[in-house]
Amino acid sequence: MIQFEEILLRLEGLRPRLTELREALALEDAAREIESLDKKSGEAGFWDDMQESQRVLRRLSSLRNRASSFENLTGKLDEALTLAEMGDEEDDISLLDEVKALADDFESELETQILATLLTGEYDSRNAILTFHAGAGGTEAQDWVEMLFRMYNKWSDRHKFKATTLDFLDGDEAGLKSVSMMVEGANAFGFLRCEAGVHRLVRISPFDSSGRRHTSFASLEVMPEISDEVEIDIRPDDLRVDTYRSSGAGGQHVNTTDSAVRITHIPTGVVAACQSERSQFQNRDTAMKMLKSKLIEIKEREHLERIEDIKGEQKDIAWGSQIRSYVFMPYTMVKDHRTGYEAGNISAVMDGDLDGFINAYLKAQSIGKLGAYD
Repeated sequence: MIQFEEILLRLEGLRPRLTELREALALEDAAREIESLDKKSGEAGFWDDMQESQRVLRRLSSLRNRASSFENLTGKLDEALTLAEMGDEEDDISLLDEVKALADDFESELETQILATLLTGEYDSRNAILTFHAGAGGTEAQDWVEMLFRMYNKWSDRHKFKATTLDFLDGDEAGLKSVSMMVEGANAFGFLRCEAGVHRLVRISPFDSSGRRHTSFASLEVMPEISDEVEIDIRPDDLRVDTYRSSGAGGQHVNTTDSAVRITHIPTGVVAACQSERSQFQNRDTAMKMLKSKLIEIKEREHLERIEDIKGEQKDIAWGSQIRSYVFMPYTMVKDHRTGYEAGNISAVMDGDLDGFINAYLKAQSIGKLGAYD
């Protein structure tokens, strides 16, 4: 049948890209390195240097995940081809929808793995910490923060990443003034780092009884999760630690104790807070990791020699500094101002369909059109 033949041609046409991916992943070299690191991990005294042993185990896990992901991908191609050939030979139209779904899934995963080969930054493989702040626009901007927060939760669900709320501050009338979340998954920071910046919303405000069009702004910070083995020199005297009562639902215990923690790095003014855990100790530990992540991300982005060189300067969360615009009225469109990538289905974007924007950024960066942290 012509429908199955078209799918077979499409899948066969993707084979060269699969071969290119195999070469880019250097799987033969990876196999040799896995063998070498396996031997090293079994040597006497391997655990004497905990920092080095953890580095070896993380590298082993990364290499094995790389090989496993490629094997799963080739399996998806084989499955799609087999079912398409069966449907074609038997003229079984009942298989068509399943074959289409398998082909789409393979192509999407192939594109994702190809883009992942572009993620070569030191922290790209790590989890990501996202922090949203309302900017110009009052209640409208606070509602916009909540919309963006939902959008990135939806994106995380699409990629089977784990999203956890770390801290939040409710809006005056609606929405959120600020919120932080952790996104856990392979290459989470590498994919999401390009989302950092000011996001602009244009729509008819539901909070304006006159039905006027409003423009609102919200900023998004994206940082890699920095684990304890990454050394960063922060003097205790440079920190101010405040405790406060959690501002949202979370059970009687959370709401009746000052378990939430806010840490301020006094020389730079950089702040990190957490209220997601039950105990003050756990919140302090998470907030400290967030603070380290923020300081290291700023240091890397601004190409500074030392943490002490950070000035704490930030762009205004307002007109002229946006990276992307989301227009609901008088037409519907989402446009990234760095790459020129556009999407007309704004509902899909708000439901987490962000891969087109992320892919466009990574491709542009790979050919030198963008800086590392534009």
